Amino acid sequence: MESGSGGNWLKRLTAESLFRQKKLLFHSWFRFILLLCLISVLCYIQSSSSRPWWENFPLHVHYQRLLNQTNQVHLPPAYRVHPKHRIKPTGIDETTKSTSVLPTVPPTGTQFHHAYPRNYHFNIDNPEVCKTKTPFLVLMVPVAPKNTAARDAIRKTWGKESLVQGEVVLTLFMLGLSGGANVEQLQQTLKQENLQHHDLIQSNFMDTYLNLTTKTMVIMDWLATRCPTAAYAMKVDSDMFLNVDNLVIMLQKPGIPKQNYLTGMLMWNRPVVRSKNSKWYVPEEMYPDPLYPTYTLGMGYIFSNDLPEKFVEVSKSIKPFNIEDAYIGVCMEKLGLSPTSPPNPSQFKAYNTKYNRCEFSKVITYILGSSQELVKYWTDLKKPEPPC
Repeated sequence: MESGSGGNWLKRLTAESLFRQKKLLFHSWFRFILLLCLISVLCYIQSSSSRPWWENFPLHVHYQRLLNQTNQVHLPPAYRVHPKHRIKPTGIDETTKSTSVLPTVPPTGTQFHHAYPRNYHFNIDNPEVCKTKTPFLVLMVPVAPKNTAARDAIRKTWGKESLVQGEVVLTLFMLGLSGGANVEQLQQTLKQENLQHHDLIQSNFMDTYLNLTTKTMVIMDWLATRCPTAAYAMKVDSDMFLNVDNLVIMLQKPGIPKQNYLTGMLMWNRPVVRSKNSKWYVPEEMYPDPLYPTYTLGMGYIFSNDLPEKFVEVSKSIKPFNIEDAYIGVCMEKLGLSPTSPPNPSQFKAYNTKYNRCEFSKVITYILGSSQELVKYWTDLKKPEPPC
């Protein structure tokens, strides 16, 4: 009886063992087939995309964001947009209410002159400002003709600094033409403003968002023809906090190049935005490549003053599109050059969540929300007590 029971138990044990082995084998084959299916799907995705498949995984995206924060390397995901910048390119300039259209594309084989600055002339100019004193640094600020508040705020803050760290610094404002009503009255007001401050430069292109590339190239033309003796220049937006002391200290460092030098917040592997609802939309007929070359974010970038003339000349053969900072990156690529990371990339900040006196004393750039913020922060920063 006991012997028979032991035999049955052994048979049951053997049967259960065989069942487990078959089950394990089945699961192993099932997992193997699933893995093959997954590899096939990833291979298909990779073959239909220019980006590696692993860039879409959450862990990789998190890593890239961490890398961006530490090294100022800016890869996709999408641009971070300040609320005041959330607009659509409707074709109507919200300041002037004038119509602005995307540039048309000339026939293949012709030169593209839409952004070529010498198609335009200056209505208001100050060609003598670089002759009385040779500036070390020229700050060129593109601003809308009607935005007197931004110009006055800059004149009260970082724009009033004419001697910084022993170097001559010059601040000028670049304007286009305003559309809409009362244009002649606005022009007279601008001429009176220039007579008072001697810091306005106005060219005869329409001052619209879609003409920012033209505006930037006119800045380059002015630097090349009116101020070639300056050592460095900076294109800096009118909504920026700029710590000029830290900027000059950076440019005085022994290793900073004096030629072919472009620096700022580097943007690389940036995809061209194809969504028509985006402010940064660029159609394929204007720029066919899926990625921009490495460029410096347009909020504020610094360059040696030998580059403006080179940009002007090379722009003859580069099809214009409406993303001005990326266009400068294309000019650099066409010249066989590339932007350089600044000595301390953390000094170039985009948006700040709140004002911190110690933080603002260390940076070079910050994008602000209003001219009132600029005056308020600057006044606080210039208090006699140490910031940190």
